[in-house]
Amino acid sequence: MFIDIDCIQKRKNKEHTCGDYFISKRYPEISRLIAVLSDGLGSGIKAHILSCMTATMMAKFIEAGKDIKKASEIIMESLPICQIRKISYSTFSAIDCNEDGSVKIVEEGNPSFIWIHNSQIIEPEYVTVSSKKFTDRKVQVYNITLEENDRLIFCSDGITQSGLGTQKFKLGLRRQGLADIVTNVLKIAPTISSRDLSRHIISEALKCEEDLLPKDDMSAMCLFFRNPRQALVFTGPPYHNQRDNFYANIFKDFKGKKAICGGTTANLISRELNIPIENGKILASGSLPPMSYMKGVDLVTEGILTLTRAYEYLEQDEPVTNDDPAGRLTDFLLNSDCITFMIGAKINQAHYDPNLPIEIEIRKNIMKKIGHILETRYIKKVIFQYM
Repeated sequence: MFIDIDCIQKRKNKEHTCGDYFISKRYPEISRLIAVLSDGLGSGIKAHILSCMTATMMAKFIEAGKDIKKASEIIMESLPICQIRKISYSTFSAIDCNEDGSVKIVEEGNPSFIWIHNSQIIEPEYVTVSSKKFTDRKVQVYNITLEENDRLIFCSDGITQSGLGTQKFKLGLRRQGLADIVTNVLKIAPTISSRDLSRHIISEALKCEEDLLPKDDMSAMCLFFRNPRQALVFTGPPYHNQRDNFYANIFKDFKGKKAICGGTTANLISRELNIPIENGKILASGSLPPMSYMKGVDLVTEGILTLTRAYEYLEQDEPVTNDDPAGRLTDFLLNSDCITFMIGAKINQAHYDPNLPIEIEIRKNIMKKIGHILETRYIKKVIFQYM
């Protein structure tokens, strides 16, 4: 199974920094994922530093092999108390999840997470651990087992308290309101990705505010336990011409979505598999070479220019609104979980033309950048296969 996780955040109105902090890391070699969402006291730079410190410490403890319960006790004992408000400087939710479905969760101060199983909300049992140093500080520890299509929803209190004091939401959206938002959208889009679901939660929470502006930092973290969406991107011809047919057949037999990036690569696949190429029309932006079409292939684009632009879109970390080949490629990547890049090692001399823009990089380097950002920021599984 695959753990699809993402977190979308919105900083408090008129603040330049989000006071919530999210950190996540995937360990493909042991089929494990760790994630922490922390909410710093107040907002702005101070809150950001405190939440970053809390989340980073928690993730490092778990990564080092310390039991998540023990790690939470250490964090709970370490966090100082605000001398004015007499409450903890930050709160957190931490997840240690394996691809077999076993999950450990600890929460301290954040709204209780929502577990959705077979369209029903499950209220799991938990163990409460109290701080020996601070008597009013407690963590809830959960040990649960996920099944296919289960979802976990976490958030900071900026979500559950959105609309607080308004006529419609005098007590805020609250946890039940969040649960209603999630269950309603799942009825319409049961396979919605964690990224899109997180964005939807933020959007709906903002609608609770009379002026549609966040009165506190907002974070929505969603986890979706499901079968992985496999994708293959073939770019660049193999170093040895005699291997063209071998790699073309690997491409043909791949089970999942498939994309080709590069005119020479598309011609190779067309020739070896006897699939004609249909020329496409220039899309709205007109700044990139047009896409082509091949039967059995989900996406066919030009190579380096499109890959470079797609990387720029990935760096922006915002929904892609440009309906151009790079935007289509970005959506292709973000809507996949396990992405295999088949990268040809044959050098295309056109990439060394001094008349081309200086920001264009050779294929291997741009693919490494794309793979790195997909793994670190978008928490995808990435495999490189050089040909």
